[in-house]
Amino acid sequence: MGDCIAAMNALPECSVDLVFADPPYNLQLAHELRRPDGSQVDAVDDDWDKFDTFATYDSFTRAWLKAARRILKPYGAIWTIGSYHNIFRVGAALQDAGFWVLNDIVWRKANPMPNFKGTRFTNAHETLIWASKSENSRYKFNYHAMKAMNEELQMRSDWLIPICTGGERLKTDGVKAHPTQKPEALLYRVLLACTEPGDIVLDPFFGTGTTGAVAKLLGRQWIGIEREEKYVRVAEKRIAGLLPLSGGDMAVSQGKRGETRIPFGSLVESGMVRPGTRLWGGGRRHAAEVRADGSLAMEGKTGSIHQLGAAAQGLPSCNGWTFWHIEEEGALVPLDSKRSLYRAGLGDAP
Repeated sequence: MGDCIAAMNALPECSVDLVFADPPYNLQLAHELRRPDGSQVDAVDDDWDKFDTFATYDSFTRAWLKAARRILKPYGAIWTIGSYHNIFRVGAALQDAGFWVLNDIVWRKANPMPNFKGTRFTNAHETLIWASKSENSRYKFNYHAMKAMNEELQMRSDWLIPICTGGERLKTDGVKAHPTQKPEALLYRVLLACTEPGDIVLDPFFGTGTTGAVAKLLGRQWIGIEREEKYVRVAEKRIAGLLPLSGGDMAVSQGKRGETRIPFGSLVESGMVRPGTRLWGGGRRHAAEVRADGSLAMEGKTGSIHQLGAAAQGLPSCNGWTFWHIEEEGALVPLDSKRSLYRAGLGDAP
């Protein structure tokens, strides 16, 4: 707990594999936001998001980026996320600091908060910037894991992921614990793509601990820095109650080549189906284990739900959504019902 710049400056040089940063947005809210019915919108109006001028914000950004760059290993990388209020300023400072931009990712929110005033387009996305420490850095990218998670299609730079709702949204006394809590699915994809088990991930704006929770789940080491005690308490409780994966569950693929298409990997990264879960096919004649990237493992074979469903039956093809079932309260439930629930969730109101 403390100031992120001071805390990073106290760490050893070249000691961290990945930095994931969700810095203050500097929203510049001049007035309260209200819905058409007069109720107040729970927007970001905390002191930690307030800066006197753009110059003050830019100075803060350069300082934390400098500290983050010092602690990154030579082949380390950084991810930072923001809205239109700040991401362009952060991106410019990132390049000025010597980082090399690898991708900008559009997180398209399946269920964004509407624009209540009706004076602008609905803000339905945020932007992530992925950058290596330098142009020549040999950064990590688990390409095949991302492809496996997307049912053997290349993962694109536009990600459709719902914002936090329901049970995932942490609350304190019935109120949102943090106004900008990120979904676990978002961090799951970032960490699975760019780190290996045992890597050290640092989040200088830890909030309620989404980065730490996902890092623990995936067997990564993590460091969280947060100055607000109320968020620290929530994060500690959240992470303490989470069991990490172990053994082969953390394995990922290493290589082989109307309605919204839902990859099975989306159910895994959202937590609807956890890695290590046993799936059953043909009644209970066939069994497979879910791996961290959404692929399955069965009797020494690995592949997608469709590939291993076909292999189990000795057929050239198979619809894995209907072949594989998950056990719930002693009954076998088809994966397709889980997909339907996930698809329905994409249209939920915030």
